[in-house]
Amino acid sequence: MIELEGVPELIDPVMVAAFEGWNDAGDAASTAVAHLDREWKGEVFAALDAEDYYDFQVNRPTIWLDGGVRKITWPTTRLSVVRVGGEKPRDLVLVRGIEPSMRWRSFCNEILAFAHELGVEMVVVLGALLGDTPHTRPVPVSGVTSDPDLARTMDLEETRYEGPTGIVGILQEACTHAGVPAVSLWAAVPHYVSQPPNPKATLALLNRLEDLLGLRIPLGELPEDARAWQLGVDQLAAEDSEVAEYVQTLEEARDTAELPEASGEAIAREFERYLRRRDTGPGQALGGHATESGDASYLRDTSSGRTRPPKPLRPETGGGTGPGSPPTGGPGRQPPADEGNERIEGTENGDGGDGDGDGPRDSSEDSSED
Repeated sequence: MIELEGVPELIDPVMVAAFEGWNDAGDAASTAVAHLDREWKGEVFAALDAEDYYDFQVNRPTIWLDGGVRKITWPTTRLSVVRVGGEKPRDLVLVRGIEPSMRWRSFCNEILAFAHELGVEMVVVLGALLGDTPHTRPVPVSGVTSDPDLARTMDLEETRYEGPTGIVGILQEACTHAGVPAVSLWAAVPHYVSQPPNPKATLALLNRLEDLLGLRIPLGELPEDARAWQLGVDQLAAEDSEVAEYVQTLEEARDTAELPEASGEAIAREFERYLRRRDTGPGQALGGHATESGDASYLRDTSSGRTRPPKPLRPETGGGTGPGSPPTGGPGRQPPADEGNERIEGTENGDGGDGDGDGPRDSSEDSSED
C-alpha cells in the first residue's frame, strides 16, 4: 500500500503526465509538464524506483557536484503536486519521467495506485509525434479517449487506432480498464525540423489543456519563444530552395484540408480563449489566481536562456523523399501518427525520441531534481 505522508487532501485533482522518449517528439510533451511544474512551483512527493523500470545502458544516470560532493541522479519518473487557486481552486498531480524500458504493466499499476490514493478524478496524458505538418501553420492537437461517454461529453475523438503503441497508449488503456477517466492530447511536430526543443508545439499542448480543464495557465516566455522558433526556422528554410518548396507543398495540403474548419465554431473557440486571457491576470484560474506551494528548487531546468532553433533537415535526409512521403527512422523509434490522432490529416509515423537516430538519448538530465 502506498502511504503519502506530507501530501494534503487534494481538491478536485487531475493527473497530468508526460514521458520522454517515443511519444515525445521535439520534447514537446515533457516540456509542457515541466513548464506547469516550474510556473506553479510543484513539490515532488514521490519517485518510482528506477531499478524496477529502467535500463541504465539506455537511460544512463548522471553524476554531479553539490558543494564538492559527488552525487548521482537516477533516471526515473517523479510525481509532484501544484495547487491552482481562485474561487474554485483545484490541484494538479504532475507525472514527469522517461518511458520505462521494462515492466510496463507494473509501471502503470503503480501510477494508478497513486491516482487512487490521491482521489484523482481524471488522467490527462500528453504526447507528441512527427507528421507532415508545416511549421508555419498552427500546431494540430487532437484530444482522444477510449471512453465513448467521455468522448461525447468533452468533445473528444474516440480512438480507433490499431498497431504498435508507447507508454502513453498503455497508460490510457490501463486507466480505462481501471475505471479512471483518461484523455490523451497529441501535438503534431513537423518531421523535417524534429530536433528539440519545439516551444510552438509545447504552447499548443498547454492551450489545449487549458480548454480541457478550464484553467488559466501562465505561459511565461513560451509565446515569445514560439515566435522566435518559427522565425528561425523560416530563415533557415528560406536558405534551401528544396526545403522551402516542400514547406509550401505542406502548406497547400494543410490549407486545403482545413477549409471546412474555418468555421464559426473554430473562430468562436479562439475568441473565447482570447477573452479568458484578457479578463484574467497572469497565473489565474478562470475565477482567481494561482497559489504557490512547495520548494522552488524542485524539478528546475538546468538550461538557461533560449535555444536557437535547429536547422530543418532536407526532405530527402530528414525523413522523407518528397511532399507527402512518410518520415523514416530506425526500428522501434516511430510512434504511429494515428495513435489517438485520427483528426490530424496527412500525418505519418513520428519519432518521439531525440530526432537524430544516432543512438540512445541520455534523458535523465531532464528528469533530475536540480
